[in-house]
Amino acid sequence: MTNHLEILDNPASAGREANPYPARVQLVGAGPGDPELLTLKAVRALQTADVILYDELVNRCVLDLANPRARQIHVGKRGGGPSWKQRDIHELILAHAFGGRGIVRLKGGDPFVFGRGGEELAALREAGLEVEVIPGITAAVAAAASTQIPLTHRQLSRTVTFLSGAGPGHGLPEFTHIDLEALNDGLHTVAVYMAVKTSHALGTTLIGAGWDPETPVLAIENATRHQERRVRASIRDLAERPEALALKSPAILLIGRVAGLPVHGQLDVIETANTKRPTRELAYA
Repeated sequence: MTNHLEILDNPASAGREANPYPARVQLVGAGPGDPELLTLKAVRALQTADVILYDELVNRCVLDLANPRARQIHVGKRGGGPSWKQRDIHELILAHAFGGRGIVRLKGGDPFVFGRGGEELAALREAGLEVEVIPGITAAVAAAASTQIPLTHRQLSRTVTFLSGAGPGHGLPEFTHIDLEALNDGLHTVAVYMAVKTSHALGTTLIGAGWDPETPVLAIENATRHQERRVRASIRDLAERPEALALKSPAILLIGRVAGLPVHGQLDVIETANTKRPTRELAYA
């Protein structure tokens, strides 16, 4: 009978032939940052993992809940900075999994919401590995809960669209795949991820699609973390002076009438170029 500890400790076992029954890989959502928002299933996975490969935006407090004997490997991606290539991440997961180790691939938010979880799942399935996906609270939902701004509201928003503000390879955003004019019905919320560097292009595109420039925008940095910051603006502000929001990653934008509702907690309101007009705040029905 093969000794499992020998497989873990033997560097030669990294080859795929070393273990004919590769360990299960778990794609785990770490949520927005607050460790108390992890699912029980995610915590259990962290506590039993042999190897944890975690992303840049994973709160280190989440890693404090992990098996103390687990090897933790940072494989983060950050736009404009040194980043792991996705292919190399796939190979690293496979090397450890075929070495008999139990793998947690820990991703900020939810693995399947702008987290490249689909790409990693495909690579693991192609290699014949058993995979489990454990969802996490995505940033839009977390930001809505923290600010107490509903993504949907019977009088103000009946649909929601999650949109990436980053293009492939951290390039310019591409909005041609979505009919923004059709969403401009006054009853829609757009939640934009990774839009700090591209908010100007986003605002300009929305105005070009017929959106009211005074449509409220609520930007939330570091949702659910102790350094969370909220800024209220408008689509016009995104198009004309996005630097006034002074946003830093990670941040998410909520755009639509719901973004004008009263916010729970502290709120920054930016000034326009020539006035001190605050963005209009709506009242709950």
